[in-house]
Amino acid sequence: MTTQPQGGTHLRLPVRPWPRAAAAVVAGALPALAFPTPSLWWLAYAALVPWLSLIRSAPTARRAALDGWLGGGGFLLAVHHWLLPSLHVFILVLAALLGLLWAPWGVLVKRLLGGTPGPGRAAVALLVVPSGWLMVELARSWEYLGGPWGLFGASQWQVAPALKIASVGGIWLVSFLLVAVNTAVSTAIWAPRARITGLIGLAGCAAVVAGVWWWAPSPREAGTVRIAVVQPGIVEGAGSVQRRFDRQEELTRQLAGQRVDLVVWGESSVGGDLAGHPELRDRLTALSRAVGADLLVNVDARRSDRPGIFKSSVLVGPGGPTGDRYDKMRLVPFGEYVPARSVLGWATSVGKAAGEDRKRGDRQVVMHLPPGPGVPGGLRIGPLVCFESAFPDMSRQLARDGAQLIVAQSSTSTFQNSWAPWQHASLAALRAAETWRPVVHATLTGVSTVADPRGRAVGAPLGPDRSTVAVRDVPLAGGTSPYARYGDWIVLVAFAVVVCTGAFEGARVIRRRVRKPAPERP
Repeated sequence: MTTQPQGGTHLRLPVRPWPRAAAAVVAGALPALAFPTPSLWWLAYAALVPWLSLIRSAPTARRAALDGWLGGGGFLLAVHHWLLPSLHVFILVLAALLGLLWAPWGVLVKRLLGGTPGPGRAAVALLVVPSGWLMVELARSWEYLGGPWGLFGASQWQVAPALKIASVGGIWLVSFLLVAVNTAVSTAIWAPRARITGLIGLAGCAAVVAGVWWWAPSPREAGTVRIAVVQPGIVEGAGSVQRRFDRQEELTRQLAGQRVDLVVWGESSVGGDLAGHPELRDRLTALSRAVGADLLVNVDARRSDRPGIFKSSVLVGPGGPTGDRYDKMRLVPFGEYVPARSVLGWATSVGKAAGEDRKRGDRQVVMHLPPGPGVPGGLRIGPLVCFESAFPDMSRQLARDGAQLIVAQSSTSTFQNSWAPWQHASLAALRAAETWRPVVHATLTGVSTVADPRGRAVGAPLGPDRSTVAVRDVPLAGGTSPYARYGDWIVLVAFAVVVCTGAFEGARVIRRRVRKPAPERP
């Protein structure tokens, strides 16, 4: 039904919210195609343009906030769609709740890009819109809100200039530049008065990338270390824990005589606490002697010396466990614990949420390998467990603590045939580039890979269908990357920009109200 014209008013068409809402969800989901496994990395340079275009055309700020919310929910749902078999309908609830973080960003985009912005407003948008996006990514990266999986910059894990940028400002700087490029493209398309400003913005982003590529420091070579990765693959059915251990033992024995420096098993590779199961400890010790190298295994079991179930990286040498142990600190929400279990415990009845919460470790650990043929001075290892490789601050802290090699032990058996294994493996390149420390991503199931200090792949990855052992000569690097030294400086800059923008807008509203003339008395 249409509204009839009255007097000199124009014909008003009915508002149809549902097609626009669907368009917002689809536009928000589009950037997910830039991530593995589609890996259309080049799409990231314009993937936000449809979403930005929709928000800027919103008739009101409230509608812009709704477009931001729906687009954010669509983005999270697309990037995390592989969680659907585990969380079922609950994934829709989580996407809707976390999508709210993009509502203020939608208002920001409407304010700066709505209508026909001039050169000044467009120039401000090139700085403020990416800063607002970074604040959203920072907020949702909190471990209790799901962690930093699917950060926009992670889509560029195989692009050499992006990896160089990550060494300067981390994945945050990569995300900032990507959103700036999308903002500039949107400005060039929809703002005729500021088209030149948009083109200048694109040139500015290109200049930053070129400057970092040519003048930013690079890691210096510091020898190589020989690492073996054991990936047993899927083992199902009765007695799967024991049969998986046997398979890993069988694969590891093939390394005898290959002069490896370290053998890495994946997450949950050992199903019993070594202190409480001496038979497991003795088998691992004998295996270490047989191959002539220490084993880094991962124990997923109830501790004999502390209450609760822990996921722990344990180093075992020819003389038994070395005493080096790291307990996983950041757990996967719902997968390893249920947030506010008294309220959300019902999630265990509709999906594969954890029946019992895992316990957390309280500190990061740098382990020490003794001197060997390939490491005459020994080797310092920084372990991470699965989900933790998504957190830039954890690998950065390990590098600052002196780790020469970062090892991420993982398993994606629940999501074996989805995008998740390749998305997870791609994070190794980013963490390596950020820290100048090679990263070994070893999986029980999924995709195992190794990245050198520049983020480049060392050898071919082991796909999710493989059950094998692979030896890689991993280059080490000296020095400290700018990101490891200076940290999240771009996040602080973005925060300052958003605060100043909010203060300016608040002052503008106050001035407008003060200057508003009082109504005349009759």
